Amino acid sequence: MGKKKVVVTGAPGTGKTSIINGLEEKGFHCFHEIIRDMTSKAKTEGKIDSFVSNPLVFVEDSLQFNKDLLSGRTQHYLHSLNLSHPVSFFDRGIPDVLAYMDFFDQDYDEEFVSACENYRYNTIFLLPPWEQIYVSDNERLETYAEAEQIHNALLHTYTTFGYEPLIVPKSPVEQRIDYILDNLNSQ
Repeated sequence: MGKKKVVVTGAPGTGKTSIINGLEEKGFHCFHEIIRDMTSKAKTEGKIDSFVSNPLVFVEDSLQFNKDLLSGRTQHYLHSLNLSHPVSFFDRGIPDVLAYMDFFDQDYDEEFVSACENYRYNTIFLLPPWEQIYVSDNERLETYAEAEQIHNALLHTYTTFGYEPLIVPKSPVEQRIDYILDNLNSQ
């Protein structure tokens, strides 16, 4: 059967990080959102003074930024193949890159499509926009309406690549984790 590769994705402010952290606390191997590492690196290198959730505003070459993001997510995927853990969770998957590029109306070439076709995940859990927990601040500039549009872009992209994302119910973090694990065990 091989190792399971499971994506937890959703628009900004849907609770992905809390779920990934909770899964990690339960002993699962989790790959954290690569854009956080890229943000930290950009800050360290002094390329920018501040960084927000849409880093494309601050980068000189948005296509190269997305290629780097694609490369980082691909490296996470490849790394998961060499782990002894039977399940790896990913905070966002490779198709997220295309969904965001579609949302920001950016062109991409075959390299992006090919990565989505060649590096397949077993299960996709999609967290829907949830207005009651959504917070817009200096770290997350998208409005709630934009978060809903990003959700639609994610759903469309994953569906286009043949996935049937499971929508995680709006409930406390522990219940959301239970939903993920229950559905994962039933597959």
